[in-house]
Amino acid sequence: MQEINQNFPSVVSSLSRMKLNDSIKDEIIANQRMIPPGKSLMALNGALINIEDIDLYLLVDMVHQELSLADQYSKLKIPLSTVRKLLSVVPPSESFTFRVDFRSPHVFYINNLEEDAMYKRWRSNINELLMPVFPGQLRYIRKNIFHAVYVLDPASLCGMETIDTIISLFENNLPLRFGVIMYSAKLIEKIEANDGQLPLAQLADDSGEDISSLIICLFIYIKENHGALMAFQFLSNVNKLRLDSSAEDIPERHHVEGAFVETILPKAKSPPQDTLLKLEKEQTLNELSRESSLFVFKLGLSKLQCCLLMNGLVHESNEEALMNAMNDELPRIQEQVYFGHINSHTDILDKFLSESGIQRYNPKIIADGKVKPKFVSLSASILGKESVIYDVSYLHSPESMDDLKPVTHLLAIRITSKKGMKLLREGIHYLIHGSKNARIGVLFNADEETNLPSLYFVKVFEITASSYSHKKGVLQFLDQFCSFYEREYMLASGVTASTQALIDKVFELADANGLPSNGYKSDLSGFSADKLRMHLNKVDQFLYGQLGLEYGVNAVITNGRVIQLLDGNTFLSHDLHLLESLELKQRIKHIVEIIEDVKWEDIDPDMLTSKFISDIVMAISSSMNLRDRSSESARFEVLSAEYSAVVLQNDHSSIHIDAVIDPLSATGQKLSSLLRILSKYVQPSMRLVLNPMSSLVDLPLKNYYRYVVPTMDDFSSTDHTVHGPKAFFANMPLSKTLTMNLDVPEPWLVEPVVAVHDLDNILLENLADTRTLQAVFELEALVLTGHCSEKDHEPPRGLQLILGTKSSPHMVDTLVMANLGYWQMKVFPGVWYLQLAPGRSSELYVMKENAEGSQETTLSKRITINDLRGKLVHMEVVKKKGKEHEKLLVPSEDDNHPTRKKGNENGWNSNFLKWASGFIGGKDQSKKGESTSMETGSVGRHGRTINIFSVASGHLYERFLKIMILSVLKNTHRPVKFWFIKNYLSPQFKDVIPHMAREYGFEYELITYKWPTWLHKQKEKQRIIWAYKILFLDVIFPLALEKVIFVDADQIVRADMGELYDMDLRGRPLAYTPFCDNNKEMDGYRFWKQGFWNDHLRGRPYHISALYVVDLVKFRETAAGDQLRVFYETLSKDPNSLSNLDQDLPNYAQHMVPIFSLPQEWLWCESWCGNATKSKAKTIDLCNNPMTKEPKLQGAKRIVAEWPDLDLEARQFTAKILGENVELQEHAAPSPLQTQDKVGDVSSEDEESKAEL
Repeated sequence: MQEINQNFPSVVSSLSRMKLNDSIKDEIIANQRMIPPGKSLMALNGALINIEDIDLYLLVDMVHQELSLADQYSKLKIPLSTVRKLLSVVPPSESFTFRVDFRSPHVFYINNLEEDAMYKRWRSNINELLMPVFPGQLRYIRKNIFHAVYVLDPASLCGMETIDTIISLFENNLPLRFGVIMYSAKLIEKIEANDGQLPLAQLADDSGEDISSLIICLFIYIKENHGALMAFQFLSNVNKLRLDSSAEDIPERHHVEGAFVETILPKAKSPPQDTLLKLEKEQTLNELSRESSLFVFKLGLSKLQCCLLMNGLVHESNEEALMNAMNDELPRIQEQVYFGHINSHTDILDKFLSESGIQRYNPKIIADGKVKPKFVSLSASILGKESVIYDVSYLHSPESMDDLKPVTHLLAIRITSKKGMKLLREGIHYLIHGSKNARIGVLFNADEETNLPSLYFVKVFEITASSYSHKKGVLQFLDQFCSFYEREYMLASGVTASTQALIDKVFELADANGLPSNGYKSDLSGFSADKLRMHLNKVDQFLYGQLGLEYGVNAVITNGRVIQLLDGNTFLSHDLHLLESLELKQRIKHIVEIIEDVKWEDIDPDMLTSKFISDIVMAISSSMNLRDRSSESARFEVLSAEYSAVVLQNDHSSIHIDAVIDPLSATGQKLSSLLRILSKYVQPSMRLVLNPMSSLVDLPLKNYYRYVVPTMDDFSSTDHTVHGPKAFFANMPLSKTLTMNLDVPEPWLVEPVVAVHDLDNILLENLADTRTLQAVFELEALVLTGHCSEKDHEPPRGLQLILGTKSSPHMVDTLVMANLGYWQMKVFPGVWYLQLAPGRSSELYVMKENAEGSQETTLSKRITINDLRGKLVHMEVVKKKGKEHEKLLVPSEDDNHPTRKKGNENGWNSNFLKWASGFIGGKDQSKKGESTSMETGSVGRHGRTINIFSVASGHLYERFLKIMILSVLKNTHRPVKFWFIKNYLSPQFKDVIPHMAREYGFEYELITYKWPTWLHKQKEKQRIIWAYKILFLDVIFPLALEKVIFVDADQIVRADMGELYDMDLRGRPLAYTPFCDNNKEMDGYRFWKQGFWNDHLRGRPYHISALYVVDLVKFRETAAGDQLRVFYETLSKDPNSLSNLDQDLPNYAQHMVPIFSLPQEWLWCESWCGNATKSKAKTIDLCNNPMTKEPKLQGAKRIVAEWPDLDLEARQFTAKILGENVELQEHAAPSPLQTQDKVGDVSSEDEESKAEL
């Protein structure tokens, strides 16, 4: 298969004459009833691999993970057959959504779309959800589809603002059902301090001081007697009276009473003041209010202050978050409606909460998808007898010690910490309340100065866990002991009790709970403080070294999942129950099912205790969670594999590959090579099913392909030289034009560094007698990519980021796109620090720590590049306090600035240009001090530097590019800096340009940008080049650059470019020249004058893209780059759209990204303008003529008088640098990649005459 698909153009003729075996054909047809023809899939041990992004390094890492796990499991004495089953367990889906089940009487709704009269005119057909609507348009259906329930304290500032938002949205007829669940923050604090119970003794004394509870009581009364609308109006009136009295914080009692009187007065049958006095003594309403707060406490939502539950999904409470929540929820509901799981009679809320509802929410446990849970492997710790884990004694719920415990909670407790003691007691309560599936182990840690009573406490706890955990009263003993220790030794304000008092208390509590006090006396008699301190030090090293905990932090480690309690929030017994149920359901259950069926060999039956099995489950589940693999799988076994498949069986391998491959596809070319490598070095079992296209209208492959991998014998035994990896092509067609391209891993930036010939236009018959060609490519850099988000908001588009080292913090910069919050920067292996750029970005935002649920912020993010796979970074930013409503992108005060103040160059980013020339372009570019300071050619150049941008590919267009450079320099009097896209420049050009810069006195910089994976990619090289001209203007240049002029390589400049650079663009981000109209011979080719373009432009001109100006400041301020990419993504998937990509796209988008039309003389071309206006031309473009199809070289000499002299000068200079003679005869034909007409494709070349390497 590899031989055929990698040399397909040479073997296609003989293949087409072969007759296909009927058995193979029938099997392929049968398989294609279950999988689309041409579809390729690949799975490693059952988990699907993204074959679009797969490369050797990623695949090797994945295989290494599997082999490492298999090795760990074999050390646990697990049979190989079981190991295979374990490695095939698919991780939980990251897209799974947990919903808080808030169904209760404590939810108060303001409306009901299905029953209220105000919605009776709406249609009730839920299938209308599937009907297309304009973006942002809502569907008004008479059904409770979206339940927006807000959890809030009605006396808090956030709560009162949320109430006003609810009423406003309700009055505007939004198709949502709005509701609230209210609580008192003061009461929640007391409940938490009272072990999760209502502190009834304190409530009677504090009832008058708790404004929140008072509001809830009055709200319930009004709702029951006057309806929901009036009750919500009461809440709004509280805030209104507070604002009227200029109260800055929470409302006072007289505000609440005044709002109550004002609300019910119109309908009151008795004086509202009398009603108010009666209600203050009403116990039923007080009890309902308290139960509502208790309900919120049990849900775990009180710590969020104000939050929105959208059908149970947790979001922030602002209006923008509400709309985002609706947009996120809508596709899930549409999918269920489409498949018939939801119809007009379905109670959507009940369905969702019954299927995926949870009884409690904790952001540390419920991962939101942006921050992945942290896992550590515990398998090695279980095996090592010297390990801390090996000696842990576990506590169990009563009468469950002998049961298998699939869930293991390890509590890391700082013995001198009050929060640590709180966590320990919550763990004991968790077991007291009952947990049949979990056990708890405690890892105490302390510093060297820990006092003697604390050490005795640790010793007593360990004695109890190791010797008496099977006793009935052990948990009550430990709870009482912890309470005594906390009260007397941690909370005592005066002199603490003595060590002997603690020991005496141990004996007293032991007798009271049925534990042997004599046993404690015996065990404590040999107590050694030094020995215990050594053990605690060992625990410290384990926690901070192996588990990676922060020093002094309390934590919960559940089957390897680490949750650090960093932000001061308590972790309650309810949270342990939540953690147990989620981990068991998502990650542990399938492992337990496999382990329970194991037939253990080579293990003493006496060892097969419940503790041993529980340890095995903990070890396996903790290590499996470290794998980076997909949660998606496929049923490959349903495909027949008798005639159309390759099956390689290896019963001794723990690696199994399933693949479905279209052999004659680009994917098949790559996969066949990768699978051969795996087969050679790993010997996995494989099952490869062939799935070709059922019919073809064109050749499926038009290239020759080689997959290059490092050889295993790079180091010579004789001279120790290293030969790099190489590809070898033999027996290639001599008379066909070839192009050499590289297919590299996505994070790589690779460029040719040695190539004598033009790699875009290879014709072997023209390469003298040898007819061979060599080229050397180099991995120049890696790409660091990332996604930046702001919770419950759109990505912060335009946010500026800088990257550097500790000594040089600003070495690279970029900005965040609106598209997925994407950003990228070029890096090398090492340690980097990512920061927000000085200026508006750092004034408004701070970066958020990505620790589990952490609310901490940070000034920089440490990023380590330690392999060849680059890095994908997820970062979250939050607005600074007081800046929540400010916008990041603020248009400049003067939209019509003809030139910006020169002083701007002295701002924070002016230093960028000093180092950028040395970093972005690497060794191939001139340094700033070697450009305009050169004596040759720089004399007389003064003023602001003019920045000119261009792109070229192939030797012919690089020849044009040098001529363009000379024409600019000979007519422009100010300093000039050229910016070239590095991706497509030849080694020859990169060798010549530094010398040319010194000789003629200009600066230059080579820039690059890796095509984002999420953006629809072009396949033709010419269209990729066109795309680079327009799609990445906001991110490809340094942020310090304010303006740039694009000039086509085949253009000749006759005017001072300073005139164009300083032109007032009237606040537009782009400036182009419209196409000429005066050459009437071309009227039939002016497509923009008719049909679609004529209708779309609506009188606006159609502009030519050979020359344009970009105001980069305005371009970034208006997010023009994001808008152009959105238009591109929409249009480019249609092969009939954007035929001239770089030209059609800005013209199509000019309604949203306005274009300033340059005076006509700024771009003249013979085809469209005619000779009448040639004398006024400031630039001449060698655009193709669709009528004559005249070659560009021939046309250049005829049209532009100075072109031959400029060409000779450029060629002579090039020859001098390269040590060659100038050939006066023209042999080069125009590049087939570069001679396409910018208006329409007028050339038709035989496809079989082209091929690609």
